[in-house]
Amino acid sequence: MGIDVGNDPPGTYGEGTLAAVRTFQERRGIRTDGVCGHQTWAALVEAGYRLGDRPLYLAHPMLRGDDVAELQRRLSSLGFDGGRVDGIAGPRTERALADFQRNAGLVSDAVCGPATVAALERLGASCDAPHSVAAVREREELRRGPPSLSGRRIAVGETGGLDALVRSIAGALTAAGGTAMVLQHPDISQHAAGANSARADAYLGVALNTEEAGLCSAAYYRSPSGWESPEGRRLAELVQGAISPLVDLGAPTAVKGMALPVLRETLMPAVIAELAPPALVVERSAELAGALTSALRLWVEGAPGA
Repeated sequence: MGIDVGNDPPGTYGEGTLAAVRTFQERRGIRTDGVCGHQTWAALVEAGYRLGDRPLYLAHPMLRGDDVAELQRRLSSLGFDGGRVDGIAGPRTERALADFQRNAGLVSDAVCGPATVAALERLGASCDAPHSVAAVREREELRRGPPSLSGRRIAVGETGGLDALVRSIAGALTAAGGTAMVLQHPDISQHAAGANSARADAYLGVALNTEEAGLCSAAYYRSPSGWESPEGRRLAELVQGAISPLVDLGAPTAVKGMALPVLRETLMPAVIAELAPPALVVERSAELAGALTSALRLWVEGAPGA
């Protein structure tokens, strides 16, 4: 990955390796804890793939990697909607790939092999257009829905410790006319699966930040290659503005683009609000629920073209 591990001898997890792991994690938009666990190892494997290294197609489980993200980026730049640039070869990527192959005069088998890569390479600068159809689609899907929370389905999730808060948020959303779907599971990928199955308009996750006391954040999806969810970012900015007056104890809240599993795997705009300190979060659960519901309302009402 081109990251220096310092003076650590081979086979030794020393300070240089720790710093290198943290650097890699930061670049990939995952937790910077310096631990090479399942998520970091998976990211290392994915980062090793380049477009053309292997055939890409719809498989079960779905293929993941930087080669998939590059394919999605190129297809999206050319106007073929493969969904967000998430590095996951799903059904949307399959359809966009087959559509591109038909337009390029290739066998439309939805397998990205040497001939398809060569066709993409021939297009050259056309694949580097700054606008992506995936971002346009995300905005359009939000615009086509109801102009208020009434009729909107919002998935609200937590992995443990904030049951009262998510229940309060669900109650506030219901009172505002929305439909709330509560997701509680220690595996955050299960939240993405549940929100996707329910075709939610948005996912809002809440979590306690136990590592940096007093620091709160609102994270939205941003890929390691730089593609980001425009509506996820807009919602994160509104969430940050909502929580800051309630929990800011001198450490300002932050908006961060990250590639955490639930942000990456959801098919809709998603935000994770990390809150601190725990005692204040519990004390102000009702106020936070109202503020977060207001942020969601403003997000829907401010949809492009609404």
